[in-house]
Amino acid sequence: MSKHATVRWDGGLHLVAEAGSGDRLEMDDAKGGRGFRPAELLMVSLGGCTAMDVVSILAKKQQAVTSYEVDVTGEQREPHPHAYTDVVVEHRVEGDPLDPEAVRRAIELSATKYCTVTAVMATGVARIVHRYVVRNSEGEHRAEVIVTGPQGVNVAGLERG
Repeated sequence: MSKHATVRWDGGLHLVAEAGSGDRLEMDDAKGGRGFRPAELLMVSLGGCTAMDVVSILAKKQQAVTSYEVDVTGEQREPHPHAYTDVVVEHRVEGDPLDPEAVRRAIELSATKYCTVTAVMATGVARIVHRYVVRNSEGEHRAEVIVTGPQGVNVAGLERG
């Protein structure tokens, strides 16, 4: 299974991303203010991934959820890269009847078995290939720059998971 996204520069630090699904979102820095900051999207992705899992699991367990939100807070280290060092995911669930043990188990299953974003952030298993294509008056130039992650180069100052 493969996923795809294209990110296009739109001047300044404003970027427009389009996923393989056709959905779009905007990114920017604090000065531009026209979209999410890329690091914020990691928190959004984590919250969305686990929320979809938990809602699905609770529905299968026939739990009466009337309100649900996930609050994700991440602490980033100061030196570059500003990697997340601690992340807290708080699930706020309401309903009646709603079994706390069913909620606990749904969260546990999401965190340990189903949520792709949790798996990538918690284990550091992603092998990331960085390469480029440059087109100029001399033609097209392609090259691989570096591979990070397992069996690749460690990112400056970060421990491998």
